[in-house]
Amino acid sequence: MRRDRIRRTERATFLPLASVMGKTGPMQFRFDLETIELEPDGEVLRIWLNRPQSRNAHNQKMVQEVGDLFIALNSQPDFRVAVLGGRGKSFCAGADRKEQVAPAANDLQARYIGQLGRRAARAIEDCEVVTIGRIHGHAIGGGCCFATSCDFRVTTSDTLFYVPEVELGVPLPWGATPRLIHEIGAARARQMLMTSERVDGTTAAEWGLVHEVVLGEAELDNAVDRWVQRLLSLPAMSVQMSKYQMRGYSQMSRMGDLSEFDGDASERASRTSDAQARFGTFG
Repeated sequence: MRRDRIRRTERATFLPLASVMGKTGPMQFRFDLETIELEPDGEVLRIWLNRPQSRNAHNQKMVQEVGDLFIALNSQPDFRVAVLGGRGKSFCAGADRKEQVAPAANDLQARYIGQLGRRAARAIEDCEVVTIGRIHGHAIGGGCCFATSCDFRVTTSDTLFYVPEVELGVPLPWGATPRLIHEIGAARARQMLMTSERVDGTTAAEWGLVHEVVLGEAELDNAVDRWVQRLLSLPAMSVQMSKYQMRGYSQMSRMGDLSEFDGDASERASRTSDAQARFGTFG
């Protein structure tokens, strides 16, 4: 089976996935990826968050690229499964506090930036391709949002799941609150969000936050591969239709979904003196 890898470069060239897979035609799409590495393997696409020097802490560029990529995957029917993981020691250690971001030129630009995370998480959740989260090390803040947006999640027992936003003086953005409530129930979600409780992989499995937990990273790839092979062994159409059903029924609750305001609330709260002080000392 052919295996190609798209490696990150300082300024990557345009890379059409269809061409990488040996295909041509209208299904091609191109990316100039700086923070993500793609590893196509037949009907499987492995997607790696690729900022290992910062434990894959997400900067604005990564969040935008994640959203763009998963939206574009909807036009790639040759892929049946996408695995989202992180290079290095962690899946994603939350926001990159060292990132120097230029102030938004105006309120509309600030709102657009504030909506990038919700867009990325929703793109993963709504992707036509079945998604598996390969989670190790840390899944903090936005990293936890990326993970819970995947259809299936496999992790190690010592992985840290942690939502620190309340400790930082801001509400949880990215539309993650209703997603957590759906996945683990209101009581557990309240415990994670309102008290910023740290949860290890074993507890995450007990709560229903992940589907399988293994002892260490050495076993993680084998566990993920079992999920991949199980999904590939099933009829493609019935798997996809089942995902459509799950998505459709879960979206019935979106009639009252206010998640588009999460970014606004977080952006406003981040201006408070409490948030400014806590962001400066957190870590």
